[in-house]
Parts: sequence; structure tokens; C-alpha cells
Amino acid sequence: MTEAGKVVIANDPVSYGAFELTVGILPDVPDGDAVLDEVAGAGYAGIDLGPIGYLGDGDELASSLRRRKLALSGGFFELPFSDLTRMPAALRGLGSLLDVFDAAGASNGLRAKPTLADIGSDLRRSRPGQAANDPSLGFDHDTWKRFAEGVEMAVECCRARRYEPTFHHETGTHIEAPWEIEKVLELTSIGLCLDTGHLLLGGGDPVRAMREWGQRINHLHLKDARRSVVDGIVREAAPVAEIWRRQAFCRLGDGDLDVDAVLDAVRKSYAGWIVVEQDVLPDPDGRAAADQRANREYLAARGF
Repeated sequence: MTEAGKVVIANDPVSYGAFELTVGILPDVPDGDAVLDEVAGAGYAGIDLGPIGYLGDGDELASSLRRRKLALSGGFFELPFSDLTRMPAALRGLGSLLDVFDAAGASNGLRAKPTLADIGSDLRRSRPGQAANDPSLGFDHDTWKRFAEGVEMAVECCRARRYEPTFHHETGTHIEAPWEIEKVLELTSIGLCLDTGHLLLGGGDPVRAMREWGQRINHLHLKDARRSVVDGIVREAAPVAEIWRRQAFCRLGDGDLDVDAVLDAVRKSYAGWIVVEQDVLPDPDGRAAADQRANREYLAARGF
């Protein structure tokens, strides 16, 4: 879905501790204006939306982005793809996300990506990282069929609004292990948001993924991760929340991701947004801001 060309670097509020599991729930979450200032000051050209409303709505959001010369790179949205009775209501929520995209407008020649993910289950959240070696955790044939139908409903919703969606695999959902991602690519027409950190935690190889799935990758979440952390979580059968508590995600170059090899693949075959992410819990000490400045400098030193 992509070919070598323009690459634009963005960040995400999750890198500063602001995401669906923290905003309005945990203390010390920075406000949206502070995150926008940090992202712009660190030299990023774009930012993901975070929870709807966190960065502002409508004209307020558009003005905030424009003032800081930032573009909206995308927005994360979970849907119950395999439960078709719940999809109509979920698609109305997706429509609200696309309304925010419309209000924000496009910049840098790139539109925001609706970044769609499976809603997951309590079972999968209780057994992160295990599906790679335990296919029994995955969907059966009939559920895969419903899942694919649900994905195509969401794709149609996005394309009708002139947005090309992307599918985000994620630890603790039903699309986590490499074999599950490959099934999505086989059964649906949606592009893939390759999340390098979540793929590491799910038992995959991001460099191999860039090579084998490159024609379907239309969005890239670049994050580094420490495999030893999730290995410990798997051994202990600890829940997915431990990934954030134990700081599985780290600065680029500090974990198990071969960042340079991924970037080499980007140069050869990818165009679009690269969204730097380092999922962390809120931290009042300012380490998140320092990490994201370091991540931007790391990429700049490599020509991005």
C-alpha cells in the first residue's frame, strides 16, 4: 500500500502518560496543551489524537495544531469486530472520531489515519504474549468470519469519508501474535499499522514484518521494547497492565528492537507517518518529555 517516499515524524500523547487507561483516571496526567507544546518543541511534525477531547475539539483542536505547526497523524479506536450486534453503535463512535479528523484538517500532504484495533477480552488481557505459542487463545473459524465482516464494515465507514484506515495489532487483544496478524491480512482489505514494540511483545520480528508485510503497511508506530519484561509477565501469567507498570517500552535504542534495520526498510519501501510511541504511565518528574526529545534526536541523527 505504500512505496518509498515522504516520511513524516509524529509522536503520541501516550508517550507522555496520556491514553485511554490514564486520562481522567490516574493523577499526574499532563494536560493536552502541555503535551502539544512538548511535541512541537521537540521537533515533531505531527501528533496522534489520544483520547477524543484530550487535545481539544473542533475549532479549538484545529487552532491548537495550527499554532504549533503540528498536523494530526491519526487516532486510535477500538471496535468489537467479532460481535456484529455491537458494531453499529461502535461505528457511530468511529464516525465521531472522523468528525474530529475533519475539524483538524490535513497538513504535510498526509491525512490522519483512523487506527483501528480489536477491543480484546478479559482472557486475552490476562494472558499477554501467550498467543504466539498457544493458538487455542485465538478465534475459531466462525469467529474469524464475523471478525473479518466487522473489519470491512469499519473500512467502508472510513473510506466513505475519504480516510484510509489502518489496523493496529496490540498486546492483550485478539490480534497480537504474528499468525493472528497474518490472518487479518488474509481475510480483510485493511492496511496494517505495524507497531514494532507490540510486535516484539507478541513474539514477532519487526524487521521481518517490514519485509514480508511491507505492501500492506500503511502506518508505522515506532517503539522500542524490552522482551525480558514481557517474558517475565508471561512466566508469571501476569495481566497486560503490568506491561506499563514494569516499563516494557523504552527509549529508541535501549530495548530489543533493531531500530536501524527497521529504518533501512523504511527508506526502501515506506511512505507516510512514523509515529514515535513510548507507552508510559504518568510521571510527574518530567522523564517522558526528556525521553521524547531524545527519541527525536535519535531519529534526526539517522536522517529522519
